Amino acid sequence: MEEMHQAAIAAKDPASSRQFSSQVSILSAMELIWNLCEILFIEVAPAGPLLLLLLDWVRLHVCEVDSVLADVLGSENPSKHENFWNLVTILVLQGRLDEARQMLSKEADASPTSAGMCRILGDLMRTMPVLSPGNTQTLTELELKWQHWHEECERHLQDGTFVSSPHLESLCKIMLGDEAALLEQKELLSNWYHFLVTRLLYSHPTVKPIDLHFYAQSSLDLFLGGESNPEPLDNILMAAFEFDIHQVIKECSIALSNWWFVAHLTDLLDHCKLLQSHNLYFGSNMREFLLLEYASGLFSHHSLWQLGVDYFDYCPELGRVSLELHIERIPLSTEQKALKVLRICEQRQMTEQVRSICKILAMKAVRNNRLGSALSWSIRAKDAAFATLVSDRFLRDYCERGCFSDLDLIDNLGPAMMLSDRLTFLGKYREFHRLYGDKRFVDAASLLLSLMTSQIAPRSFWMTLLTDALPLLEQKQVIFSAEQTYELLRCLEDLASRRPVHGEPDAQQLQDDDIETTKVEMLRLSLARNLARAIIKEGSLEGS
Repeated sequence: MEEMHQAAIAAKDPASSRQFSSQVSILSAMELIWNLCEILFIEVAPAGPLLLLLLDWVRLHVCEVDSVLADVLGSENPSKHENFWNLVTILVLQGRLDEARQMLSKEADASPTSAGMCRILGDLMRTMPVLSPGNTQTLTELELKWQHWHEECERHLQDGTFVSSPHLESLCKIMLGDEAALLEQKELLSNWYHFLVTRLLYSHPTVKPIDLHFYAQSSLDLFLGGESNPEPLDNILMAAFEFDIHQVIKECSIALSNWWFVAHLTDLLDHCKLLQSHNLYFGSNMREFLLLEYASGLFSHHSLWQLGVDYFDYCPELGRVSLELHIERIPLSTEQKALKVLRICEQRQMTEQVRSICKILAMKAVRNNRLGSALSWSIRAKDAAFATLVSDRFLRDYCERGCFSDLDLIDNLGPAMMLSDRLTFLGKYREFHRLYGDKRFVDAASLLLSLMTSQIAPRSFWMTLLTDALPLLEQKQVIFSAEQTYELLRCLEDLASRRPVHGEPDAQQLQDDDIETTKVEMLRLSLARNLARAIIKEGSLEGS
């Protein structure tokens, strides 16, 4: 907040300066309300200590006096400084009597004629009874001492001890709790709650919490004097002094621009078992309702949405459902952002959302012709239909180009290839090429045949598989046995006669052109030669 205040001062653009100043004002008001709620609802201080806490509260939030104090003390002659008496008055109004006495001693040193009066008033300040935190005296003892001290102050005032010094006389009246004298210092008090605490300090130092709202209301009325209506901040503070927690939350919700403050304040009060939990119409309590609203607001921000996830996590009733609804609406503008969203979903076992995100990314990859990425996302989504679609694209590209793209991905499919038959075929077909490249021809031949006979290979790819068998059929050694050759012949005849393959509802038609006819004839010839060689070889083995 201090940095923002400095930024407001340093800003060259008036609009920026106003914006920073506005933010500082909002944050200051939030801190003011928060600290008061801590005192009244969490500390639950009894009469006596309550006033000490309220004094600290005022001193914390009316802190301009410190800069004035430094300015006055830094001058050559502090007692002649134009703000000297204003400073002493503010110190008395805030109950900082030790510092006020020190300032009066400077006046006494500089002005011998007023030295006696300064000494008397300083003694009154020094002897004012105050209930310190470590003091064991009872409230009754404090009230008796305070009454004697009050009478002594009044006697000095009536005797005209300070009549020759209007400033000292005004200070004595303030210490007597004179309302007229206090209201004369409106400009220095700056707000009604400062007036309230000063009034209590010098008139009702042992005020009980239950009576606080009466003094607060009368102080507000006296300070405003009918000249203006209470501001939203005044209504919030008044609700706090009335110990009406729900009204504080309601007024804050109306006055503040977002749910950040009320969500965190309600969460704190709920953890302290102070908030009377009651179910709202949709089954959630007030704490959860406000956290849900705040988290929903965060999700509309381009970068703060990740914080919203944590808030949803702390809403046991409706947090997960709300997170699922909001996370589906996040625009996946970049892959990095998509990975963040995906990690969040996976950590929370949000299976449907994981599948949906992966499918969206897979479709984007397909549109950009990044088949490897598309296949990876479809596997991660466990989407068999989309994996089949991408596998078909891989096979079509292979037919057009004669080689596979993204070999690393296909070579390392592992158990993922079982997601769909087409993906299984893609992985196994790549394995066939690897075996062939390693010159493991027998294993390659067995795998090729199993791909055709097991109905895994799409019918449109049969001609490619049979063509891949040609180099194996033309090897010097016999690779395919007679039985395997018969199976290949059956597959070729099925393809040539355009009969549907069992298990597939519609068989693709064999392209009726010269190239296909030539391929079929070459395959028949090669298979016939291999069959003859295989029969001779197997007959020779049996004869031996």
